[in-house]
Amino acid sequence: MIWPNFPPLNSLRAFATVAETGSYSKAGAALNVSHAAISQQVKALEARLGVSLVIRQGRGVALTSEGTALARDLAAGFAAIHRGVESLTGADAKRPVQVTMTPAFAVSWLMPRITDFQQRHPGVTLMLNPTGEVMDLAPGGIDVAIRFCDGTWPGMEVRPFLLPDLVVVGTPSLIGTKDVTDPASLVELPWLQELGTNEVAEWMKRRGITPKKPLAIIHMPGSMIMEAVRRGDGLTYTPRIFVDEEIRAGKLLEVSSENDVGGFYIATRPGVLRQPVRTFVTWLKRQAGAEMTART
Repeated sequence: MIWPNFPPLNSLRAFATVAETGSYSKAGAALNVSHAAISQQVKALEARLGVSLVIRQGRGVALTSEGTALARDLAAGFAAIHRGVESLTGADAKRPVQVTMTPAFAVSWLMPRITDFQQRHPGVTLMLNPTGEVMDLAPGGIDVAIRFCDGTWPGMEVRPFLLPDLVVVGTPSLIGTKDVTDPASLVELPWLQELGTNEVAEWMKRRGITPKKPLAIIHMPGSMIMEAVRRGDGLTYTPRIFVDEEIRAGKLLEVSSENDVGGFYIATRPGVLRQPVRTFVTWLKRQAGAEMTART
């Protein structure tokens, strides 16, 4: 690092805070200085670099293309500094492990097992965020994402977790005398699908089914689907591990099965994981291993 050529850290911090807050006043409040001081620091940085970083836009400010590029790099750099300081002070170890997953996965797989984690690791606090939205894994925010996908997540460290078959299931009373060997016969029945997904249409496309009229699909939170399926409200397309016991007991009928169409993966940010996150990821993989062993 050639320090004499490096801009003052105060000016870089001032600009990064303006980029984050979108305002000189808010940046000043965040750094406990006046907005005029922030403006002066940004202007000094622009003069040092010889480029315009911030422009006035209405009552606020906006970043130039050069400013956007610098803000992105500074955010990554300051986040790395923040993680390094936290790891030395021990504050990072006390921060809860934030985990995101779909509501269906949370209700059907994770929550029935979470007591085991709490008993084994009482010093680790979890913050669970069940959502159909794909969340960013940002420093200081979400630590772990559990998602059903093909294992591709650019910029993330992705580990295979559970690779279950996917099945179409419904109650015997709903299916009745339908010929389940003919998937096309299922288009006449109601379907239940998790919000934010297109699983039913994708399944039918793979099966070569073209419905002659719109399907009767109810979109709902994943946490509600299985209860509705058990009542006989509709068919659903779901991982076998969520319904295997009920299939075995005859409470649900499996009318179709697929494999090699994806699986559950654990995604984390690249680099060394802090200890509580490593503890949770290791526990997840052991739980998955125990489940696969129990089913063989």
